[in-house]
Formats: sequence, structure tokens, C-alpha cells
Amino acid sequence: MAVLELRQISKSFGAIRALENVDLTIEAGEVVGLMGDNGAGKSTLVKIIAGNFPPTSGKILIDGEEVHFTKPVEARRKGIEIVYQDLALCDNLTAAANVFLGREIKRRVGPIRYLDHKAMYERAAAIFAELKSETRPRDLVMRMSGGQRQAVAIARTRLSDPKLVLMDEPTAAISVRQVAEVLDLIRRLKETGHAVVLISHRMPDVFAVCERVAVLRRGRKVADKKIADSSPEEVTALITGALQEA
Repeated sequence: MAVLELRQISKSFGAIRALENVDLTIEAGEVVGLMGDNGAGKSTLVKIIAGNFPPTSGKILIDGEEVHFTKPVEARRKGIEIVYQDLALCDNLTAAANVFLGREIKRRVGPIRYLDHKAMYERAAAIFAELKSETRPRDLVMRMSGGQRQAVAIARTRLSDPKLVLMDEPTAAISVRQVAEVLDLIRRLKETGHAVVLISHRMPDVFAVCERVAVLRRGRKVADKKIADSSPEEVTALITGALQEA
């Protein structure tokens, strides 16, 4: 059964039609690339999946059950996590503090509750080890590379052991070596059974880690193909409109 199924999703903002009858299915342990030019509808689609706003029409199914999200916390409860392009990290805090931000582990001694830093450091270290990341729980985020910051953001999604992780341009504005680190992190998510939707403008990244690629143009899905059956040239033509559909 599919982790996520979108049926005929449409979204309008006044007279602007951002999405039109988009179907998309994501299986467990599958990495799917979502591509399209600026304004194609990628961000709108991702925000609908993540619960930022509801579709104008259409259905969202999680594990075959129809759901209706009115806020992101509801999507998170159903196993959907998102890593935004800006990562939303606090530079002045440690990696562990960022991983547990808003979901801190607390202990009670009599009437007093306090943060269990030891437990959070240990759990964060275990997650970084699972991801095979060199990021350390006590390191300050402000001193980290782009790849390490992505590891912290991805580790934060692992707390709830989600079914689906949405990644918005995770390799934008980082070095070639750090891109390789992030792609390895995506592979680790796949190996542990997590489904991933990779939103990216970087063709090599999509073809390196994804099994399928879905292309949006002007709010419509114009392709949904196995990577093995497509090519960077075909996807580029679909994005630009040189090829209408595939």
C-alpha cells in the first residue's frame, strides 16, 4: 500500500490556478524527485502535503486512509516531516538542542521538571550514527558546514520515525563535497524504509538518488517516470515545455 496518494489535487489562490488535477503516489522506501521551473507548483504541492494549507479540491490518502490537514502538526502526527530549504535551525544552539527543539526530553524530580540533556545527547548521537554523519551532538550549529546542518535537520525528522520526508532543495548553495554528504543522508533514509520526496533543481542529484521523477509545469503534472526510463535531456525538455508530456 502507498504511503502517500494524491488524487486530483488542485489549488487556487483567487484567480490564480497553482495546481490542476495532480495525481502522485509514493511507496514506502521510495525516493521520488519532484522537478519543475519556478512557479510550476512544486512548493504549493509540498505545502499541501505538509499541512500548511488545504487543497481546493482533491484527496490526500495516507496508508490508504483519506486525511484532511488544517495545520502542519496534523501532518506530522500522520508521519509526514519536512526539511525546508532554509533548514529553520537555531545557530546559537547545539546540534542536539536543534534536533529536540520543541520536543525536548524532560525528567521530573518531585514537583520539579527539567531538561534531560544527557538523554537528548545520547539519542541525537544515535541518530547521527544511523545516518553515518560526522555531526556531533554538542557541536554548535553556527560552526557547521552546509552538509552538517542538513544532517541536523534530517536528524530532527527522525525523532518521530516518519513515513515520508519532504526535502526542499537540500543541496542548494552548498559545496560539491557537502552535496555528496546530503545525497548519502537521503540514501540512509531510504535504507531505513523511509519514503523521500526530493524537490530539486539539480538534475544530477535527482538522477543519483531517485527511483522516479515527477515533473510539474504550470501547475500540471506532465511526467511521472522511472529514472531508468528517462534522461536529463528529456526532463529538461519537459520542464521548459520543449516536450509537452511524457
